[in-house]
Amino acid sequence: MIDDEILAGIEAVLMISDSAVSAGELATALGLDEETVSEAIAELKADYDGAEDRRQRGFEIRLVAGGFRIFSRGDYHEIVKDFLTSGQSAKLSQAALETLAVIAYRQPISRPRIAAIRGVSVDGVIRTLLLRGLIVEAGKEATTSALLYTTTHQFLDALGMNSLDDLPEIAPYLPEDADVAELGSDSAEVLASGDDEMGELDDEMSRVDD
Repeated sequence: MIDDEILAGIEAVLMISDSAVSAGELATALGLDEETVSEAIAELKADYDGAEDRRQRGFEIRLVAGGFRIFSRGDYHEIVKDFLTSGQSAKLSQAALETLAVIAYRQPISRPRIAAIRGVSVDGVIRTLLLRGLIVEAGKEATTSALLYTTTHQFLDALGMNSLDDLPEIAPYLPEDADVAELGSDSAEVLASGDDEMGELDDEMSRVDD
């Protein structure tokens, strides 16, 4: 049996990560050896899957891209989809609107670059935007193989635009790609505040919720 504190530590890291975390990265973060991490992952997986008469959880650990991530269990895809596309989540959150704006102005753009610009994890909002049909995967970044995202025709329809050329001119307020790597969660700059252009963007993006 693996110590509960170790199990909890691995869960905490996997919960906040927006990409797969390798056994080596987990070992480094927790000060463990990879064998212990592998044993802990196996124990967590068995627990989540309902082994030994335990209750099966609505989430699971998967091995993807050479690392581990926590996903909602596939059996409940329709429930999750319905939640994200109707009822209390019918309107996009402020976080989703901000993420959508970054994608619109910097597309094609990868998830890590979006997170760097916003200064927070965007894993959940990316899934929401994909399910709403407002963005789509568009290949992979050449240097990192990270998935790239672009907006869709549905996005233009929602905003009543013919093309991306109709977006308000705020691109100069966003950091250049070369600067993105320098932005962190504690130092991400406010891209625009109180400007007429940003106010116009807020008006445009709010139409998505109408």
